[in-house]
Amino acid sequence: MTEPLLHVAGLRGGYGGKPVLQGVDLAVQAGEIVAVIGRNGVGKTTLLRTLMGLLPASAGTVRLRGADLGRLAAHRRARLGIGYVPQGRDVFPRMTVEENLRVGERIRGGAAPEDYAAVYDLFPILRERRSQRAGTLSGGQQQQLAIGRVLVGRPDLILLDEPSEGIQPNIVQEIGRIAVSLNRRTGVTVVLVEQNLDLIRATAGRCYVMDKGRITAELAPDALADRATVRRHLAV
Repeated sequence: MTEPLLHVAGLRGGYGGKPVLQGVDLAVQAGEIVAVIGRNGVGKTTLLRTLMGLLPASAGTVRLRGADLGRLAAHRRARLGIGYVPQGRDVFPRMTVEENLRVGERIRGGAAPEDYAAVYDLFPILRERRSQRAGTLSGGQQQQLAIGRVLVGRPDLILLDEPSEGIQPNIVQEIGRIAVSLNRRTGVTVVLVEQNLDLIRATAGRCYVMDKGRITAELAPDALADRATVRRHLAV
């Protein structure tokens, strides 16, 4: 097997000295969509924030294409090709749709017109509302904007934290369809933290299960197809 795009070993970290991650190990190959699932409060969001460099690791390694990211800041990791869509979307509400997208191009030092065209083709509602303030969009539209802002920066790896949260089901289905289409067309790798069973099964090729700050199981495609198995790992 080729070297993983993302390799995490013994990762520990948390908030203000309080440990949350208790030695996370995982590997993601280039071109995969991999879900991380588990009950609320087991460390999934903390994992993504630590991978992005928004939280410091206290131990362990995060490697991208074999290179140890060490203590690189989030903006340095972004320039290496990691895009992060946080839980709750976190768009700039007073800026227009287009201004929000322009923030994304700074990640990799600029964007071409075709990068914007590609985002608008994926999310036509953003083209229609490109002059509208982001804070006046619906939750689903803001989620599309948050994903589009990352895509303008042409990432190789997208960390996507609970994209279905607070969004109507038809928009969730659309986001899932777009994620799969984008992955197949461009080869972008996605690590997805999610609780929505249908979205997990529609997008992910395999799945890691987290509990108490550790990876406790890995679900292969056949197990992922079993709703009861996945639901058991999501149960509160």
